[in-house]
Formats: sequence, structure tokens, C-alpha cells
Amino acid sequence: MRKIFLTSFIVAALGLILMACAPADPLGSTSKPTTTTDSELEDKIKAFFDSDQKLRAANLSVSADSSKNEATISGEVGTQALRTRAVTLAKQASPGLILTDKIEVKPREYTREEYTEEHASAEREKARGTGEKLGASLDDAWIHTKLAAKFIGDDDTRGGKINIDVVNNVVTLRGAVHTAEQRAEAERIAMNTDGVKRVINQLKVETSGNRAR
Repeated sequence: MRKIFLTSFIVAALGLILMACAPADPLGSTSKPTTTTDSELEDKIKAFFDSDQKLRAANLSVSADSSKNEATISGEVGTQALRTRAVTLAKQASPGLILTDKIEVKPREYTREEYTEEHASAEREKARGTGEKLGASLDDAWIHTKLAAKFIGDDDTRGGKINIDVVNNVVTLRGAVHTAEQRAEAERIAMNTDGVKRVINQLKVETSGNRAR
């Protein structure tokens, strides 16, 4: 009888030891599964966008590969700040997310009738911050707003460092671009902008050796 009791005790003890040494169940009740499908990751990113009123209105597109923890966001927004905001929110959707940003910045172009003194005041403040000169008229601020938007949206001028002065409807382009073609394109864009009377092109072409001509 004592042998039977001793054997049972040893078996029970061994069972407890084995249970204590067993690894925890990764799918136990306390574990929550992470995103497992592409659509779930896409929906999570879109939910972050929807938390921002301006990004929700932009209706950006999202495509994801959850197996690689990768996503691509695309579409158009009106400012660089909004683009940066979209990237920041998207990365919060999944730790370590590999994000491809294909968002284009295309500021809205106001007609002359839509352009107000409030818009002009904001544009003059922005110009002061970049060392650009603007005349006192509403036309000068309107022209500056349109040209800045066009240069950002044009592939040939986006990478340059172009300063825009507008005084009495006369545009002066200052700064540097990478090629003679970019210099000519900037002048062409300015000349074809409504309200511009004349363009003074002072842009310099920077060579790869950081020389200017």
C-alpha cells in the first residue's frame, strides 16, 4: 500500500514539474492576435487618417502587405505639413511599418475673386520668413501664392531653391536650380501666370561641383 501511495506521489510530482517547465501558450487567452491581413492593416491606417478632418477630406489611398509589414499611401494634399501629418499617422498603425509615401502636394489655386486680404496677409508673413519681397497690393500676394504652388507641383522646378519676389505685378526669380532647362522652365511658368506683367530671371545654375554660373 505504501509502495502504491509512493508511486502515485512521484507521478503527480513529475507532472507538476513538467507543467511548470512547459512554455507558455503564445495563443493563450491573454494574447491578442496582431493584424494578419492586408485589409486589416489598410483599415487601421485609414482609421488614423479619419481622425484628422483634413486628411479625411483628402481621401488618401492605402495599399498594404501585412506579411512584410509594408504599406503605400498615395493621393493629393494641399500642404507639405499635411503630407508629413499623414506619414506620421500611418506609421502609428503598426510598429516598424515600412512606409512608401507617394502623396503629392498640390496647393489649391484661388481665383482672383476668391483671394482675400486674409490670404494675402498669410502669404506676406510666409514670404518674410523666406526672405522674399512682396508688394502691398492684393495682386502681388495672389501672384506669389500661385507661383509658389506651381513651382512645388512642377517636376522641373520642385528640387530648386527658388525665391520669388513680386512687386507691382513684376516677378523676380532668385536662387539656384540644377540645370539651364530648369531655369528656363521657371521663367516660362512665371511668364504664363495670370497677372504677371514682367519676369526678371536672376536664377543661377548650380553645377555638381557646387559652382554657379
